[in-house]
Amino acid sequence: MADDLFSADDEAGYQPLAARLRPQALDTFAGQAHLLGPGKPLRQAIERRQLHSMIFWGPPGVGKTTLARIVAGAANAHFLQLSAVLAGVREIREAISQARQQRATGRDTILFVDEVHRFNKSQQDAFLPHVEDGTVIFIGATTENPSFELNNALLSRARVYKLRALEPDALLDVLRRGVAALSPAVGVDEGCLLQIAGQADGDARRALNLLELAADLADEHDGRRIITAATLEEVLQASLRRFDKGGDLFYDQISALHKAVRGSAPDAAAYWLCRMLDGGCDALYLARRIVRMASEDIGNADPRALSLCLDAWQVQERLGSPEGELALAQAVIYLACAPKSNAVYSAYKAALADVQSQGSSEVPLHLRNAPTALMKAEGHGDDYRYAHDEEGAYAAGENYFPEALQSRRYYFPVARGLEQKIGEKLEYLRGLDQNSNRQRYPRKP
Repeated sequence: MADDLFSADDEAGYQPLAARLRPQALDTFAGQAHLLGPGKPLRQAIERRQLHSMIFWGPPGVGKTTLARIVAGAANAHFLQLSAVLAGVREIREAISQARQQRATGRDTILFVDEVHRFNKSQQDAFLPHVEDGTVIFIGATTENPSFELNNALLSRARVYKLRALEPDALLDVLRRGVAALSPAVGVDEGCLLQIAGQADGDARRALNLLELAADLADEHDGRRIITAATLEEVLQASLRRFDKGGDLFYDQISALHKAVRGSAPDAAAYWLCRMLDGGCDALYLARRIVRMASEDIGNADPRALSLCLDAWQVQERLGSPEGELALAQAVIYLACAPKSNAVYSAYKAALADVQSQGSSEVPLHLRNAPTALMKAEGHGDDYRYAHDEEGAYAAGENYFPEALQSRRYYFPVARGLEQKIGEKLEYLRGLDQNSNRQRYPRKP
């Protein structure tokens, strides 16, 4: 396979501005000071040509491909690029064949795989022996968490570097280089560049694409195309904030929403809800998660929370947007402001753990129904105490567990909201049990 099948960057003809401005050296690379600043290990490895297999993990447009090319150029290594979207095992074999030819001449080969998380297990495994024996130095790029998406065997042979979304200052530097490349035919003021940088959301490629599109749409004045606020309004109509349904950002944001609710931070909870809705998250998915929050983090401290969340879900189903989204916001803010208790959630987990570890205990005879004479004769329901016939409608000393589990406690109400009253009542009932002369089971020492 020829080199140009692996990378189209050197082809003649039209190239987007972002491709034309691709940095060729670390000195012109934007951002990632935590990895490439003076004295940082990755920078030192590149400058000393001490290459190793690596995974670049980060959002789109932060320079993963560019950095891989810089690594190859600094080491004078042969550079092969595959896209996991398009390539299969056959393409991998052809790349390995090229690498072997280069190795025979004494030259290293860097095999760069973009979106490596899209390769399945067998495709990822195909790299392993060639990485192991040094035929290729493997560099993968991914927007997804490598620990979830890549094989442990591949991860163990590569070092993971986390790249970050570019800060506004770094994006402004990129945009200024873009303006310089377009000059003198295009003019734009600093305010417009700031607006583009904000809309690019940490993505350098997106920033340059927006600049180029704005330049194409700009009106001409005295032989120059001038990018104005009106031009940008036309270019920036669509929301360009980062949100990947089902990916890391998705789960990070739902985690942030849940933690803001749990942390009694209504403003932050409203923000994360709106971030997810704005990014295209299914409102019904959010409704389900909000109901979960009501049970997990509020529980019986405020039982109204669950009903309100179910009502908001119903509003979303019946009315759709925007009325339903407003109801979800009402529910989220209510949850954030409500008294917090995970006592129900903890009780459920503790009870489930006993169920799964204690075997299938028989239902005690006094708790069994006796709808037939045979079952009655077998002792089903014997000595059952009907609570409504007892003083205060409570059968003090009764026990509703199997005998082996008679002293188990799962539910520990917190001293907040309604659960404070619940806790006081349960403590009172336990006192009645303790002092009762009628004990279902012999007391354990």
